[in-house]
Amino acid sequence: MINTITMPSLSPTMKTGKLAKWLVKKGDKIYPGDIICEIETDKAIMEFESVDEGVVHEILISEGIENIKVNSPILNILIDCDGGAPAPILPEKNFVEIEKESSDPAISSFAPTEEKVCGQDFPASSPLARRLAKEHGIDLSSVSGSGPRGRIVKNDIEQLFLHNTGVKHASTAQSASIESINTSVDDDIMRLFAPNSYEIIPHDNMRKTIASRLQQSKQTIPHFYVSIDCNIDNLLSLRQQMNLFAQSHKKENINKISVNDVILKAFSLAILQVPEANVSWTTNALIRHKDIDISVAVSIPGGLVTPIVRQVNKRSISDISLEVKQLVQRAKQRKLKPQEYQGGTTSVSNMGMFGISNFCAVINPPQSTILAIGAGVQKPIFQNGAIKVVTIMNATLSADHRSVDGAVASKLLDKFKEYIENPAWMLL
Repeated sequence: MINTITMPSLSPTMKTGKLAKWLVKKGDKIYPGDIICEIETDKAIMEFESVDEGVVHEILISEGIENIKVNSPILNILIDCDGGAPAPILPEKNFVEIEKESSDPAISSFAPTEEKVCGQDFPASSPLARRLAKEHGIDLSSVSGSGPRGRIVKNDIEQLFLHNTGVKHASTAQSASIESINTSVDDDIMRLFAPNSYEIIPHDNMRKTIASRLQQSKQTIPHFYVSIDCNIDNLLSLRQQMNLFAQSHKKENINKISVNDVILKAFSLAILQVPEANVSWTTNALIRHKDIDISVAVSIPGGLVTPIVRQVNKRSISDISLEVKQLVQRAKQRKLKPQEYQGGTTSVSNMGMFGISNFCAVINPPQSTILAIGAGVQKPIFQNGAIKVVTIMNATLSADHRSVDGAVASKLLDKFKEYIENPAWMLL
């Protein structure tokens, strides 16, 4: 029998994918667990495993093709339901001749009488006919085939939806209308600029997803912002001591600690003190999370990903540091697994390394908060009757006002400031 493999949904936000690379070719024997291709999603490049044993019969989508809809056919494999060796693959030209619907007896002798799926009988059909039927929502069991021995071919599907009326035509017309409007808007924008004064850079899946989610966030979540300045001199001193200790004692399992590693720990402990902020909004109820899983914003070529450090409050700073470095490395290689970027309860975005003193970040739904960290800046302050210069870091919390009240957000930032300015508390 022929089993059709479709484009998988590898993340909740995935609508389309790019077939980055085939790792099999026609005629290859494959087994469950074999990697058959690499698929580029909106977040990462992921390996796709076979769940069946069989022989690669036909590759339906070429490498590099983008915007392949989830559940679209990408590969046909030949499977033997009786447990023996799969039937040999016929030369490509024989299948082409069958598709031509010739009445030549010599060609008809190659045509299969039926396609069986482990005991179930389905109408014999060509791969192209199955693909068209899936795209147009047509049940193949209701189609009469005009090919050899009743085989359903492309023309049968085309004739069915071309002569159909009502919903199919209305849907097609509506889709065409929307595309026409979008094209018109794009044309209006491009007419504002002189010809040859720009280049067109098509949106990839990542950019489309980022645009969609951030637009959804700003349009549906009532953001509000609270900000606080923190003296990080003690934090910088503690970080220096920790790194010197690791270096002098040649601790191979301890990475060089960054300021952001300490910030993650401080934020998690602050949330532990203010659990009302560790929530997600739903229509009927608040979800209060028991774990503190922090998404870390990582800039990569073409976009932004947010890998998650799990249960941050229960981990040491050195452990957090190691986890972050590993996640960032995989993020930049587009090798993150779905469980490594799905399900965080809050986020931290640090633009201090770019010299940005403060900014307001956009909440990543279904989270209710995101902490934006600016650069440490030398500033004079008046303390104990004297002026002294200290390093000040700004932190701005964006919060969802549906689930987090202003008093809760303020309390959370106040606790965060306490841990940042007294970093030794985090070691207790």
